[in-house]
Amino acid sequence: MTDSADFEWDPFGTLHAALWIGGAQWAGKSTVSNILAARHGLTAYHYDYHDARGHLERRAARRARAGSPYAEYPGPDWAGSTPGALAEECMAIFNDRLEFVFDDLRALVSPHPVLAEGFGLRPEVLAPMLDAPDHMIVMVPTEEFRQHQIRTLPRASALNVDVGDPVLAQANRVERDRLLAEHAVRAAREHGVHVLEIDGSRDAEAVADDVARHFATHLKPRT
Repeated sequence: MTDSADFEWDPFGTLHAALWIGGAQWAGKSTVSNILAARHGLTAYHYDYHDARGHLERRAARRARAGSPYAEYPGPDWAGSTPGALAEECMAIFNDRLEFVFDDLRALVSPHPVLAEGFGLRPEVLAPMLDAPDHMIVMVPTEEFRQHQIRTLPRASALNVDVGDPVLAQANRVERDRLLAEHAVRAAREHGVHVLEIDGSRDAEAVADDVARHFATHLKPRT
């Protein structure tokens, strides 16, 4: 193990050297990042985990300073909006929250590369700040595999909030996520970021092999 005294902490260097897995929900990003972290001694950063904890408190504090009567963003209007409007709203929220991600990564002290993964890590925002496109990969499920995940994963098959029309709300959520996935693929290709489609035919270890090959020049060899 490398002692922390053997390297000089550089908050901007930590962010600069980060590797990124973005893309769509239900593609296995978290699982793959954990596999690679274990294999190569990386520091895994999970967007969803931090967004539901420390970022939640920061958003509440921001709203309080702005004089909002609500401590937290009220959440999407799943049944009363449209998938397109929900997708646009989500994109704006992602961009707003990304500053919290940057703060988190700058605060990390690690002799190893940081591997950040998450639905909210969008290629159109991150790609321009990368030294090279191979610092990022976008993982998306094929439409067939996405539908399989929606049918079989409890967290994907239903909303965990009370709404007046749960069927319409779930349909809007599914279509919103499809639009966000399409946008991620389109933005990745526009910026030269590799897109890895997941069809469910291979296990997570095999998918991790593909991602590792993409990040090969930034990873230490397996021992």
